[in-house]
Amino acid sequence: MAKAVVVTVTGRVQGVSFRWYAMQEAERLGVHGWVRNEPDGSVAAHLEGDDRAVESMVEWCRHGPSYAAVRHVAVTEAQPTGSDHFDIRY
Repeated sequence: MAKAVVVTVTGRVQGVSFRWYAMQEAERLGVHGWVRNEPDGSVAAHLEGDDRAVESMVEWCRHGPSYAAVRHVAVTEAQPTGSDHFDIRY
């Protein structure tokens, strides 16, 4: 059974390649969905996959890439969409 969550990451998370590194980590973990920059300076992502993979991806979001300074990660349960890939949305 697939688990799905929406995460919103705040802090210094834009301009530090957060989306690119998130896509790399999601592909490594087998997580599907998307990631995008938000107008308020946060990064949002829809993550879905098996429970362990999604939880690992959420944990990765809590620190992000080395140049990021994550202040907060909000996690909300979501409905799986059946996505079969992970991409960056613009």
